Amino acid sequence: MYTAVIRPCQLAGTVRVPPSKSMAHRTLIAAALTDRGSSVIRNLGDSQDIRATRRCLTALGARIEGLEPGAVRVSQGLGTAIVEAGPAPILDCGESGSTLRFLIPLALLVGGQAAFTGRGRLMERPLKPYEDLFRERGIAWELKDGVLTVDGGRGHDRLALDPGEYRLPGDVSSQFITGLLFVLPLLEGDSELVLTTPLESSAYVDLTLEVLARFGIRIGRARDRFTVPGGQRYRPCDVELPGDWSQGSIWYAANFLDHQVKLLGLDETSAQADRAVAAYYWKLARPGDRELDVSQCPDLAPALGAMAALARGTTRLTGAGRLRLKESDRLSAIAQTINALGGSAREGEDSLTIEGVRELAGGCEIDPRGDHRMAMMAAILATRCRAPVSIQDMECVDKSYPGFWRDFTSLGGKLDVL
Repeated sequence: MYTAVIRPCQLAGTVRVPPSKSMAHRTLIAAALTDRGSSVIRNLGDSQDIRATRRCLTALGARIEGLEPGAVRVSQGLGTAIVEAGPAPILDCGESGSTLRFLIPLALLVGGQAAFTGRGRLMERPLKPYEDLFRERGIAWELKDGVLTVDGGRGHDRLALDPGEYRLPGDVSSQFITGLLFVLPLLEGDSELVLTTPLESSAYVDLTLEVLARFGIRIGRARDRFTVPGGQRYRPCDVELPGDWSQGSIWYAANFLDHQVKLLGLDETSAQADRAVAAYYWKLARPGDRELDVSQCPDLAPALGAMAALARGTTRLTGAGRLRLKESDRLSAIAQTINALGGSAREGEDSLTIEGVRELAGGCEIDPRGDHRMAMMAAILATRCRAPVSIQDMECVDKSYPGFWRDFTSLGGKLDVL
């Protein structure tokens, strides 16, 4: 484990934003579900989360071959690769909540059973919507000693998942909805996915529907329900992934703090929820108090927190309760990081209030709690502190942005590694 020591500095230059992690997960899974041909995915990136999805899909039987740097070919799809009942594959999801929640239904479809493992807080993050749903459908569910085992008891004459009505809450995580939308089109009959509570992070479901449509899958949507015709087949296609607004948001924060970073690779028409950072940037730039709702874009909270720490006025982030269920209790971690650096922040049950200050003292050590976004937030704030700041476990950024420290130093960041 290494520690980054960051001294006050000025950042300037150009950064190509890493590819969208949200799009990468979804595109890999859709490509793996084709039943013929192959798909080429370019600008895939190499974050730990994407490695986890690749690793699990391979364990389930997909073939993923590396091409030139940042590109893969996906073939031998899982759409018709229903395997004979046998030992449950063990799927290592790392720390990726997307990998785990997206692939539980897929594993039930393909093999009827699987065991999932993970690291960090992954197996502590909410899974109850799936547990309740699958138990009702007679699927065995056991989470013990950090290993989740699901078993649909699939025999030669029955799939673990049957067509019909599926009911899920929409306010825990949109990832549960996405996981089911991947597999329901492959069932023999029609299905309906009904939301029992309002959908949060709805833009992430929009991304899912966008990817499904690109691979030839039709889904109907009307307010609180999705209608899914059965008997569909995924159609292979070639895709180049766009830049990730989640990762780009940290450089928006840098620019807010008077750095000069030009960003390449972001699509301003993207359906990514975190594109909201552009609008929130200007709200923060105006003097006075403001309230920003992050219920639809929780991953923006660290970058918004960094901006708010030095903004003129008081900023209140609302709809932030789900931040407590991320890689860290991110609501608490943001407040503690800002306060440790000399700022002023206080957390509520599902909100965060940050009073902007003129400058930050620094001269402290920050524990990002293994959370990639907290390490990047601390790094950007450290550039504007009076005294150097040490950030523990600097490698945790590899979860989503392996090239972050390289980009940071290329822009002029003053960084020593201990």
